[in-house]
Amino acid sequence: MSHPLFVRTHPFGPHLAIERYQLSNGLTLLFCPDHTAPVFSFQTWYAVGSRHEREGKTGIAHLLEHLMFNESKNVPHGEFDRRLEGAGAESNAATFLDWTFYMINAPTEALGLVMGLESERMQHLVLRDELVASEREVVKNERLQCVDDDVDGAVGERLFREAFRSHGYGAPTIGWMADIEGLSPADCRTFYSTYYAPNNATIVLVGDVQRAALLDLFQSCYGEIAPSLLPVEDVRPEPPQVAERRVTMEQPTPTLKLAIGYKSPAMGDVDHLPLVLLCDVLFSGLSSRGYRRLVHELELASEFGGQAGHFRDPSLVDISITAREGIPAERILTVLDELLAELRREPPTQEELDRVRARVELSTIQGMQSSSGKAEQIGFCELVLGDPAALWTRLEAFSRVTRSDLLRVARRYLVSEGRTVLVVEPGDEPPDSSPDSSPDSSPDSAPGIEA
Repeated sequence: MSHPLFVRTHPFGPHLAIERYQLSNGLTLLFCPDHTAPVFSFQTWYAVGSRHEREGKTGIAHLLEHLMFNESKNVPHGEFDRRLEGAGAESNAATFLDWTFYMINAPTEALGLVMGLESERMQHLVLRDELVASEREVVKNERLQCVDDDVDGAVGERLFREAFRSHGYGAPTIGWMADIEGLSPADCRTFYSTYYAPNNATIVLVGDVQRAALLDLFQSCYGEIAPSLLPVEDVRPEPPQVAERRVTMEQPTPTLKLAIGYKSPAMGDVDHLPLVLLCDVLFSGLSSRGYRRLVHELELASEFGGQAGHFRDPSLVDISITAREGIPAERILTVLDELLAELRREPPTQEELDRVRARVELSTIQGMQSSSGKAEQIGFCELVLGDPAALWTRLEAFSRVTRSDLLRVARRYLVSEGRTVLVVEPGDEPPDSSPDSSPDSSPDSAPGIEA
């Protein structure tokens, strides 16, 4: 039996390495041996998310994720989960803006079972009408629970819809309700046959697995799957925003809320790293400047936080503020503007920079303690940045960020002309959040929900 083609090795931290292999059908394997425990994490990452959906078909990537756990040609309905549970394995999946991935964590001896099941559903998924109809109802109820009947979900969705008027990031990952209702079995079959193909997938395996056995299984399980003809990606770039957009909506919330989005660079942009650190200074934790000023000192807000988006294309610095009773939006925005103006005049101190850099590095490393955590970072970095070991490159680059870098990104991105402000006023009923509802904003005036 021929083995997959070895491509190269990517160093992964001080003690591990990622071996890249590829089959003739385009399927990539990223293997990181780690023998610290007799377990492994097997993840399948597809380069398709809600950004790739067509108008009128939003939510199909997420619906298909649900359907992938149902039935395939050689695995009856319910058998996928039963077989994994019998082997002591656990599975999950997620869909987001740029990607969809499937995860199985299992003991070492279950490798053959896991690879057989995953290759089976890559090529032989069954999409019977009744199964699609059943899962469509599940997704509709998920949308009702997580968006339509949830204040934070509805607000996040509306903020991204107002901030992105051309790019696919403006549509929610879970889909608009009218689109979900209209998704047909034929739509799902077309989407599956187009995107769920070996040349659009990356297998990530981290854990206690022997190389020779893995490569034999990889070839036998996946080598005969035919590639697809992938369509040219048709994602429209978002035009520059040159004026603040302000929208008001009502939600059943006891006090006023604010959701604010400043345009931010793509994760691979040179400005992304300093912006992450600057956002940590401003928005992250009880010691952040914003929390201290708005919550402790002035007592204008009860909750405050924010972060920079980690996406393939430019996205948002997403800020959420819950006002104390009786505090108007303008008062909070004035204080926020004062905070940002201070940082555009004078960057954070070296002490602040060192503190947030250490915190970001610690949280990043803590997230990779398990095989599953390592595999998720490898897959994410491969899909979004094109480098499975980019996490370590970024950690090293954090050490080179200077106060001058923070000053530059504060002046470039945290400006009112490029922001979208959503004022959420207390009310009894949420407004219509369909894509056709008229925005309450000037002419120039979420991320999608992760499953």
